[in-house]
Amino acid sequence: MAAETTPRVAARGIAKSFPGVRALDGVDFAVRPGELVALVGENGAGKSTLMKILAGVQAPDSGTLAIDGAPASFRSVAEAQARGIALIHQELNLCDNLAVGANVVLGREPKRFGLIDERAVRRASGVVLRRVGLDVDPSRPLHGLSLGQRQLVEIAKALLVDARVLIMDEPTSSLSLGETQRLFGVVRELASQGVSVVYISHRLGEVEALADRVVVLRDGRNAGELEHDEITHDAMVTLMVGRDLRRRIERRSFVADGAVVLRVRGLRSAAWPASAVDLELRAGEIVGLAGLVGAGRSELLRAIAGVDAPRGGTIEVGGVALRIGDPRAAIAAGLALVPEDRKADGLLLDAGVRENLALPSLSRIDRYGFVDRKAERALAERSLRELAIKTPHVDQPVRALSGGNQQKVVLGKWLARSPRILLLDEPTRGIDVGSKDEIYRLVRGLAARGLAVLFASSEMEEVLGLADRIAVAHDGRIAGELDASIATEQAVLRLATGATGAELRGA
Repeated sequence: MAAETTPRVAARGIAKSFPGVRALDGVDFAVRPGELVALVGENGAGKSTLMKILAGVQAPDSGTLAIDGAPASFRSVAEAQARGIALIHQELNLCDNLAVGANVVLGREPKRFGLIDERAVRRASGVVLRRVGLDVDPSRPLHGLSLGQRQLVEIAKALLVDARVLIMDEPTSSLSLGETQRLFGVVRELASQGVSVVYISHRLGEVEALADRVVVLRDGRNAGELEHDEITHDAMVTLMVGRDLRRRIERRSFVADGAVVLRVRGLRSAAWPASAVDLELRAGEIVGLAGLVGAGRSELLRAIAGVDAPRGGTIEVGGVALRIGDPRAAIAAGLALVPEDRKADGLLLDAGVRENLALPSLSRIDRYGFVDRKAERALAERSLRELAIKTPHVDQPVRALSGGNQQKVVLGKWLARSPRILLLDEPTRGIDVGSKDEIYRLVRGLAARGLAVLFASSEMEEVLGLADRIAVAHDGRIAGELDASIATEQAVLRLATGATGAELRGA
């Protein structure tokens, strides 16, 4: 790391709020020339918001920015790039239908006589491609490159605009170990050339292997910093957690003595084809699926429910093999999935509450080829009573309901089919505290009647308080299971982030 002490970029007292959420509350952050700073924190800690502010994607509500000690402010990404700051998102911003070189210069194409100068494109892109160690012909189609090579193309794009601060958001989330090691070498080389690197990752082993310094955010505030010699997995986890770990969700007593109703063996999702999942779920049991963003939790639930076709493996429901990748077969077997995004995937927003609640049960309220409106209304009114859905009437457009009541409608429409297994993806996302408690009571009540529940949640308190058993996902597999009665947040985070980075230290 360079010996210079004036920060290349410095943020002081940064605050940012969104409706109902204080994302950042007086955060300080700085990175010096040639320094590699890792930014870590739990989901929702404010990492991405801070980086978007530094990169000109969003403006802070208050606070100041400085570049090389001089005050700065950005009204756009272009202004931040002009000052040498480039953000590489986790989801790569590349065009498969273009050549490698065309992707590198996209939006900044050299022109000659009003037309793109292809020779200049190859020359300019070739320089930065060589700088990141990617030995490919700039005229080669991008779609033939591996994910690791595409990540290097993104870095080359940033270097073309003379990026002096490179912000990398989860850059290895889809890379193999070999590609990760190659990327590490490029990042270290760029830092040795004076480029400041901000590295955001949930993979704490990578952070141990790479970082000169670690900055930890917690609940939108600075939680602490670790210098190079202080950076350990446990030290980072302690700062990331660093709050009262007492469970505020009242736990229930549970003995896992029910029959196995769901057995998953060697299930490989399309998102994680090399990672096989084994999992069992018993009648009356609530299993929490923990893990960090991108760990494969949603993909697992969708594969079990048949929404996404898995790459392999078997699923048994009540000891009977289920035809995988077939949502109709899953529903018929008694599986029900409440998706993560209820508005996009779970509801017809402009339809009424009655229609939404009855939708999966139309075959049961059919009368001579038409919907039996009387039966439909009775079904809806029963759900309103049982789930305490607050609505002026059963024909109220579901769009007009609160988030908590919308979630109850999604639950209600599947519970009307009396499922055996309930799959919940982020069951309380975007709803208020009171509605959360109602959902928790409802889930416990369903489990007490013998329903098996598998839920994925990004809220640690929810996982620890609601689950009887916790399965922790990491890189598309189940890294370990914990009895929720004795589990701690630190133990879950250790499994979710990986306990060692030794295999990466030689990168």
